[in-house]
Amino acid sequence: MSRAVEETNRRMLRARDAMDRAYARPLDVPALARIAHVSEAHFSRTFRATFGESPHRYLQRRRVERAMSLLRETDLRVTDICFQVGFGSPGTFSRTFRAIVGRSPRTYRAEAEAEAGAQAKAGPAAANVPTCFTMAWTRPSA
Repeated sequence: MSRAVEETNRRMLRARDAMDRAYARPLDVPALARIAHVSEAHFSRTFRATFGESPHRYLQRRRVERAMSLLRETDLRVTDICFQVGFGSPGTFSRTFRAIVGRSPRTYRAEAEAEAGAQAKAGPAAANVPTCFTMAWTRPSA
């Protein structure tokens, strides 16, 4: 791998790491391009080429992944989760969640609760599924 490609990858990883850390804050392409030390147009093209999706889509998916976790593990209202993970409106949150996960946040929560109840009834063997498998099974597809 050439030094230039390695440096470009490093810059894109720096921006992606910033999105992972600050997913709930408003982030836009100009701010991310500044983090990567490249122009906005170059950032968008290079990010998509490097990670296979646009910066905006990556950030949306990251926010939805966090929302999925909160829906499974807390009793927060869906609207509260929407704002906590960085969406500006419940409508946008629900539409994006459904596009990525395939069902509404409320349906996802109900299914997760039903699955947790079924695991509790199945006994300790079913509860010993490694976390990495659970995360892989519940991760939304791009």
